[in-house]
Amino acid sequence: MLAACLEFLGLALCMAGSLLVVIACALPMWKVTAFIGSNIVVAQTTWEGLWMTCVVQSTGQMQCTLHHSVLSLAQDLQTARALTVISAVLGLVGLSVTITGAQWTNCIKDEIVKTRVVNAGGIIYIISGLSVLVPVSWMANTIIVNFHNSHISSAKMEIGASIYIGWAATALLLLGARSCAAPSHGASGALTPSNTHLLNPSHPMGLR
Repeated sequence: MLAACLEFLGLALCMAGSLLVVIACALPMWKVTAFIGSNIVVAQTTWEGLWMTCVVQSTGQMQCTLHHSVLSLAQDLQTARALTVISAVLGLVGLSVTITGAQWTNCIKDEIVKTRVVNAGGIIYIISGLSVLVPVSWMANTIIVNFHNSHISSAKMEIGASIYIGWAATALLLLGARSCAAPSHGASGALTPSNTHLLNPSHPMGLR
């Protein structure tokens, strides 16, 4: 029962992490305009995302422009777009694999095979978490370096909400994957190769 609860908890964390990956990928808030200096009254704010760039006016109006050409994007944006999409897809694959081998499903009867399938699902979720960790960390490093670059005198960019969401998604995916892979099906009372000898009367330790 404990193993099943841990699996369910791990799967819930991974699903929440995958949802945050999709949100981070969709929101155009990877880079936001940072206004520095004495003039704090600004007419507009720029949001830059993986798929579009939005300009928010001080009146509340927002106008977004899609990135029609992938090659025209900066290298960090191209990499972030590819890896976040891969992470989201791996989240769906990990969900299918983990549910297939979960203790509270009957898709697979053999307990040993179930354990291996759940572990495989956990590995997929780990790869998914690392796939979103790389682009958000790279993007954050680029933003910080450019922010402190004295040669850039125009409006600089700050870390947007999508990057923080990506870090949160990574934490949930890695924690969930660890919870999924931690339980051992043998611990729930099922017979495993290590304890079947206890039912063998001819074994020195059998039926004692």
